[in-house]
Amino acid sequence: MLTATAGFRHDSIAAARQTLTSLASSSGAFTLTATEDLGAITASTLSAYDVLFFALTSGELSFTADQKAAILAFVSRGGGFLGAHSATDTLYDWPEYETLIGGRFKEHPWTRAATVVVEDGVHPATSALGAQFSIEEEFYTFRENPRPRVQVLLRLDAASVGASGDFPLAWAKSYGSGRVYYNALGHFPATWQNPLFQQQLTGAIRWASGR
Repeated sequence: MLTATAGFRHDSIAAARQTLTSLASSSGAFTLTATEDLGAITASTLSAYDVLFFALTSGELSFTADQKAAILAFVSRGGGFLGAHSATDTLYDWPEYETLIGGRFKEHPWTRAATVVVEDGVHPATSALGAQFSIEEEFYTFRENPRPRVQVLLRLDAASVGASGDFPLAWAKSYGSGRVYYNALGHFPATWQNPLFQQQLTGAIRWASGR
């Protein structure tokens, strides 16, 4: 779990690390190493893990060319990759990263309570959520609608923010032999402490790891 930032730094990073540490301990579904050390992301290090999670990362993280190649190789050969919230506001100067994660952050026009629609109630990340749920969040939009390239799991109920249009919020996709999951929620500490969000992350980790 990488929480390094080179741009905006979210106040929720501490809550994210605490939540994932607690989930790892209580669920028994996974073990966790949390770091902000970019040097820890190498081909050798990644070979010991099933999933790489960019949680609230931002900006142009100073990975070397070898590190970037190692990340792509890790996923394409069967590893899992998770991104949360500003993981799509990360590494704009690396085009392959957009292909990996599935989208680029554009703006966050709504920061308020709104309704999230569950499009796929079968996926392990969403199977326990019901048809929809309400949450207070900073809701992202993306430079291009990711829907043609991904399996959308959640979308914003546009009417609940007085808008119209299609606004995917969470998705899954393949990258080579690997599995990628992204969730745009996570701006506030309260989101990470929300049981519905925790269920999504636990399910996503299991799915991305092939478990």
